[in-house]
Amino acid sequence: MNEALTISGLTKTYQDFVLDSVSFTVPGGCIVGLIGENGAGKSTIINAVLGLVQKEAGHVSVLGHEELDGDTKEQIGVVFDGSNYPEMLSPKKMNRVMKNVYHSWNEQTYFRLLKEFSLPPDKQIKQFSKGMKMKLAISVALSHDSRLLILDEATSGLDPVVRDDILDMLLDFVQDEEHSILVSSHITSDLEKIADYIVFIHEGQVVFSKPKDELVEQYGIIKCGAAQFDALDKSDMIVYRKMDYEWQVLISHREKMQKKYPKALIVPATIDEIMLLYIKGGKE
Repeated sequence: MNEALTISGLTKTYQDFVLDSVSFTVPGGCIVGLIGENGAGKSTIINAVLGLVQKEAGHVSVLGHEELDGDTKEQIGVVFDGSNYPEMLSPKKMNRVMKNVYHSWNEQTYFRLLKEFSLPPDKQIKQFSKGMKMKLAISVALSHDSRLLILDEATSGLDPVVRDDILDMLLDFVQDEEHSILVSSHITSDLEKIADYIVFIHEGQVVFSKPKDELVEQYGIIKCGAAQFDALDKSDMIVYRKMDYEWQVLISHREKMQKKYPKALIVPATIDEIMLLYIKGGKE
């Protein structure tokens, strides 16, 4: 399978932050979710991929090209949090602007998406709600033969119905294996619904890059008291955290651990819980 995006050893230093040798891939036909707390480095990665910040070291290959030439840029659809278009324009006027920006602009696709999203073509963007602006940005991103979509917190602040519409559209987009998506989001439940892989960034480093199904189906949390915690084999623990009334221990093979510790309470772990335990927990 061809990789839509390959990041290898990506490094960028700021005064108070270092993106430290980040490596991961976005396989063709897949959705990769990028997670991590604020300031972890998610936006820096996306900006480096798009050539908006200068990387110090490492390689970025987009759709097989290390240089972001005009043809490659045409095939990347980008959606950032917030409105990035002149507020005085209407979607209909946006169409005329985009015709001049993209050689591959598809007017029919654009107006079909406006209709699907119930976006009034003659209304000024400044009169749109946040959800409408986001739907407009996605309509633009999908209307110039994009092969790779990059979304940075695109669903934050949207109501659940609008988010669900957008997630369904993203799933439709990758049905064609020529299409791929990198999506950064704080809303891990969205990624549990649509992502094929999860890349977790913490303090500028990749903590893990794993198939989403492995995380959701195999990872678990042992919830136990102090005596039971002391009796656990420390090599079974990924990270652990002491709470007010219990210990929480992240493990990677739920069924295997249940057989090994038959009296232990072992529950499935959400992506949110996995991320929190890594950030706030400790290791032996």
